[in-house]
Amino acid sequence: MRFICALGFGLENFRFPRRLVGRQDQAEDNMKLCRFLTADDQAVVGLSLDDATVLDLSTAGVERLESVLEHDNPARLLRELTEDTLRAHLIQKVQLLAPVDHQEVWAAGVTYLRSKKARMEESDFSATAYDKVYEAARPEIFFKSLPEKAVGPGDTVGIRKDAKWNVPEPELALVINSRQKIVGYTIGNDMSSRDIEGENLLYLPQAKVYNRSCALGPWITIGVSEANARSWKIQLQIKRDGRVAFDGETSVGQIKRSFEDLADYLFRSQSFPHGAVLLTGTGIVPPDGFTLRPKDSVRIHISGIGSLENSVIEV
Repeated sequence: MRFICALGFGLENFRFPRRLVGRQDQAEDNMKLCRFLTADDQAVVGLSLDDATVLDLSTAGVERLESVLEHDNPARLLRELTEDTLRAHLIQKVQLLAPVDHQEVWAAGVTYLRSKKARMEESDFSATAYDKVYEAARPEIFFKSLPEKAVGPGDTVGIRKDAKWNVPEPELALVINSRQKIVGYTIGNDMSSRDIEGENLLYLPQAKVYNRSCALGPWITIGVSEANARSWKIQLQIKRDGRVAFDGETSVGQIKRSFEDLADYLFRSQSFPHGAVLLTGTGIVPPDGFTLRPKDSVRIHISGIGSLENSVIEV
């Protein structure tokens, strides 16, 4: 492998640790796609094989995530690309973006028992509906965000001005190509106004879809099976005035439905020519008395992907 690393304003030769060279299985486990801004504010596709650097895949002709995600074997393609000379950047020197370019973002709900109970508790009016959908064959699936409206790592997520009970929802997100193949995983934050949804189930679009209501990133982990992904832990930490206001943890393995089942229902009677991202529901719900405030910090960590952190503003 040959790399050029951009350090500050100069260029230096850079070599990845020997453990990543020639180890196909290990390379797959560590391959993480992203989008980031270059020094001249160009959004490019990146690949990280460690925790310190990101490769600019535009120097290998990859202009969009779709070019990788639509490949028959994305992990193999990425290994082949690293045989070329690629420019490497220190991760701490670049601005990571939401890892979507043309993919619609959708979400599934009531996939965890904890989520079902929480949504039943927030609304006597809609409790029966949440109970039924948890047990039904057909999952709850709803539109969440256009790709250009998705928020990336380090950016701000929003809470509605006309809502009084706002919470983050940390979720594993499936990255699915146009042929309905799950090709990777990222982190999603399905921001929600629980009081609006609790007032009437038909208000769900207003509770879920608004400016800065969807955060994604920072990485798309490639080449991992559903069985391995189900061993991952999801952690949520909310800080207020520098102190932890809430933290919680769950396991991806607690998701009731299979990933293939969720993808199958998303693609029924629909087509996604650029692929889609599907959030899989939350198993971490802050207590009823808790609501987000402006300037709070929300950090979501999924063990096989990384950490997505955003501050909160009112929208």
